[in-house]
Amino acid sequence: MEILDILIIGGGPIGLNCALEAQKNNLTYLIIEKGTIVNSLYNYPLYMRFFSTAEKLEIAEIPFISTAPKPGRQEALEYYQGIARQKNINIHLYEKVLKVTKENDVFTIETTKGKYSAKNVIISTGFYDIPNFMNIPGENLPKVKHYYTEPYPYAKQKIVVVGSSNSAVDAALETYRKGAEVTMIIRHSEISKSVKYWVKPDIENRIAEGSIKAYFNSEITEIKENTVIFKDENGQTNEIENDFVLAMTGYLPDFEFLKNSGIELQGECLNPLYHPETMETNVKNLYLAGVVCGGKDTHLWFIENSRIHAELILQSILK
Repeated sequence: MEILDILIIGGGPIGLNCALEAQKNNLTYLIIEKGTIVNSLYNYPLYMRFFSTAEKLEIAEIPFISTAPKPGRQEALEYYQGIARQKNINIHLYEKVLKVTKENDVFTIETTKGKYSAKNVIISTGFYDIPNFMNIPGENLPKVKHYYTEPYPYAKQKIVVVGSSNSAVDAALETYRKGAEVTMIIRHSEISKSVKYWVKPDIENRIAEGSIKAYFNSEITEIKENTVIFKDENGQTNEIENDFVLAMTGYLPDFEFLKNSGIELQGECLNPLYHPETMETNVKNLYLAGVVCGGKDTHLWFIENSRIHAELILQSILK
């Protein structure tokens, strides 16, 4: 079996950037991705726009041309998948990594389709795969959605949106404008400060005028077939009619996979242990790249501030 210089787990923007760095340094590599190229971006809401401008999403100094000040999902897919084609990135798609083990300085990577060997492994799996579940009765009902793509299925429906982050606000505004009756259930006392600055006034004004109902300092306690039960800020129990629940409660990295790979997880946020100057974990020659580095704090790393990880990792490997 060929022993690769680097095996990269995850074909998102940062995984692609690691591959391009490996190419540049004439190292043998392979990306294994469980979905399509930049699979997380593919699963974003169809009309999503990035907070960042195009140049902050660029990798390997390849220009990202966008006609809008803030590029959208489709432009990003064209950009990253175009790079994979143009640079002939060595990538296996629709193949999931099951296990990473190490013996005598060589890693064995087991997947749904085979086994691979590598001197170095980079985990760049993001955090979009596992919803942050509310763990309440009725959460497994078909009407509960943890992913939101577009507003059209929710026209003329009674919608509960859980959360106040960018994804929750986008879902609330888009479904409202397609004729849904929208109620937001929000644990905190206000809309999240991280919401895109050009969107925040929109949602706050819709709430103020009563077009979208919002219950702050509130929490859903149960989801039923035709209703939702929640406690409001006064501790009172309320039950409202409901057709769909959009639980925009965030997503988490696959901590079990990280732990089984030998990576130490620290504190309440389960922050993976790594050296910030090399991105090497407590397992020698096993590296982390991208948003997976933040543990439960998934707002810590983005494409624009984790692009540097690829260069740091390759510098460490080459040394």
